[in-house]
Amino acid sequence: MHDGVLVPNSELGHLEFEGEVAEQKASAAARERVDMPWDEYGRLLDRYLTHVERLFSPSQFIIGGGISKRSEDFLPHVTSTRAPVVPAQLKNNAGIVGAALFGAEQRALARRSAAVDPQQEAAEKISADA
Repeated sequence: MHDGVLVPNSELGHLEFEGEVAEQKASAAARERVDMPWDEYGRLLDRYLTHVERLFSPSQFIIGGGISKRSEDFLPHVTSTRAPVVPAQLKNNAGIVGAALFGAEQRALARRSAAVDPQQEAAEKISADA
């Protein structure tokens, strides 16, 4: 997000990181695939987030998804970023709740823009009568 607006096509897992696609190296699935210890994963995530920070200068990193349930195991090893790194409050539900809220907002905006402005309707009636 930038200034409260979701930035389209910003899938950060597709960035190149240390010669690989980031999600192949630094995702929770990658950690599980190689049975990486949590402290080592935290240091890897620290390097990745520092890389992302250089590119985007975020004000905060929010770690969501299933791995956020284990944040106490790896976040103590994420120490190099300027921006704070926090687990999502809704843990694994953060993504689906965020998508639902975004959808609801878009629907409300569409309804609002489709609604007829009473002042405009009155002005059009006066214009038509003239």
